[in-house]
Amino acid sequence: MNPKIRLLKRNARANWELYLFLLIPTVWLIIFRYVPMYGVQIAFRDYTFRDGIWGSPWVGFYQFTRFFHSPVFWRVFRNTLTLSLYNLFAVFPIPIILALTLNTMRFPSYKRFIQMVTYLPFFISEVVLVGMLMIVLHPRVGLYANVYNYFTGEYPRNIFASAAAFPHLYVWSGAWQIVGFSSIIFLAALSAVDPELHEAAIVDGATRVQRVRYIDIPAILPTITILLILRAGSIMSVGFEKAFLMQNDLNRLTSEIISTYVYRVGLVSGTGNFSFASAVGLFDSVINLTLLILVNGISRKLNETSLW
Repeated sequence: MNPKIRLLKRNARANWELYLFLLIPTVWLIIFRYVPMYGVQIAFRDYTFRDGIWGSPWVGFYQFTRFFHSPVFWRVFRNTLTLSLYNLFAVFPIPIILALTLNTMRFPSYKRFIQMVTYLPFFISEVVLVGMLMIVLHPRVGLYANVYNYFTGEYPRNIFASAAAFPHLYVWSGAWQIVGFSSIIFLAALSAVDPELHEAAIVDGATRVQRVRYIDIPAILPTITILLILRAGSIMSVGFEKAFLMQNDLNRLTSEIISTYVYRVGLVSGTGNFSFASAVGLFDSVINLTLLILVNGISRKLNETSLW
């Protein structure tokens, strides 16, 4: 018998309780992640309920070609990529800065207060968040309208009806919601920094900014790299719920993304165009997988930090 298999059996017998705990997430992964892959073939068929998956005719890449030649392809692709990149470059650094700032605070009570205030928005659902935005930014009775009217004597235009304002509203409301919670992982990484390094730096005359630059940032750089790789792997997966709730006919020019487009053509249209919607969704997933592999390989070559 192979020595590795023999060692695995020995470990399984000795630690069977741990393997039993592993069984639950493994079953969940198989049922909800691998079994649904059976339905991916719908994207390559002209699917109908009557014929079922296997009975529907095979059309190959027809649905993908149809999407690529669709007049909305470049618009939804551009909107999805723009929102994702905007969110990545504008929001991703903020939790890092917040964690570094909290880590250098001298007063624990003030630090805990800032953490509590920044963490709370994360527990607000997307529906409630969009509802809050609609109330605050209402062009007649909202807080924004009242402040604007107080200083100008006029009422502002409806921000939710502005296609140009949608990306900014989407990204920065999301930043307010997730920045505090996202900083937790960086604070955890900073807690592993040896205090003696800071003590030695203080003795050598290093300022607080220099200690952050030469001690704290290098310590959390591997964590930053891993999270950046994961973000690159989901760069085309802009959240459906929030975009759908904020979307209307007046801002659809910039708010129509791949996930909302899939929902609209697959379910709302009433045409039962499931194959086309599946092809669009599969295209989105393939792009994400390609970017994940590419960014992971680049990271491994540059700083030897990668997912695999």
